[in-house]
Amino acid sequence: MELLQLQYFIAVARLEHVTEAARSLHVTQSSLSKTIGRLEEDLGFPLFDRTGRKLRLNEYGSRFLRRAERALFELEQGKQEMKDLSNLEHSTLELAVTTASTLPNILREFRKKMPNIQYHVQMLTTQEMVALLHRGEVDFCLSSPPIEGDDIDCQIVCIEPILVAVPKGHHLANRKSIPLIELRNESFVGVKRGYGTRDLVDSVCKSVGFVPQYVYEGNEPARLSALVEAGIGIAFIPSTAMNSQEHILYLQVEDHELVREIALLWHKSRYISRAAMEFREVVVEYFGAISKQTI
Repeated sequence: MELLQLQYFIAVARLEHVTEAARSLHVTQSSLSKTIGRLEEDLGFPLFDRTGRKLRLNEYGSRFLRRAERALFELEQGKQEMKDLSNLEHSTLELAVTTASTLPNILREFRKKMPNIQYHVQMLTTQEMVALLHRGEVDFCLSSPPIEGDDIDCQIVCIEPILVAVPKGHHLANRKSIPLIELRNESFVGVKRGYGTRDLVDSVCKSVGFVPQYVYEGNEPARLSALVEAGIGIAFIPSTAMNSQEHILYLQVEDHELVREIALLWHKSRYISRAAMEFREVVVEYFGAISKQTI
């Protein structure tokens, strides 16, 4: 059994399509098919049910995929550890976030401490982020809500209120707080379903008897303040995303504890580089400072 066979198998297993897998691997379809065929011969079992170029993992393939991913994961961790030991300056920090409001400040503090470290950040839904976590493809995630799992470590770093953002001149602009039910006839702007804050807010609103009516749903939380300011709709905004320079007022929710938890997540078996450990320290210090300011 060859390493290349495992790499090709995992690519095909995830995409379940020969053409797309070959394109992602930059190899010919015939070469890919032959390599997968040799792997199945070595194992003595078919790994896919085939319909033309469309493949679907069978039971053998599903079980073998977990083992193959684990084997390549360990090899990749070994490579990362060797790279870290030999040359820290060329490390790249892989990050995924479901909440981005605090990220610019955190990255600024991290860059002050480690100016030569590169980083790559992905803004994802909770489901997308969990998939990367389980595969060990990211160093850390900033997630709301927290995620529990056998292979995931979770450290809650912040608990913050979610506020109602309204533009100046709005009929609610003279209020300091509001019962949640009074928002049932309002138009909202928000992120799409699948993001933690959106799912939390929808669930709490449903518990009091209404479903928020969204006139805008996107995947860029930072855009919401501009839409509120423009009068497109009101929004649920976490307190760390407030901007005092905007023409926006923020109302507290009176009758329900509408709060979100932000957690730092990492794969228990992923090698944590020196750069990654420094990033974790920056995150903990940043949210610790915020907590002291609000006391």
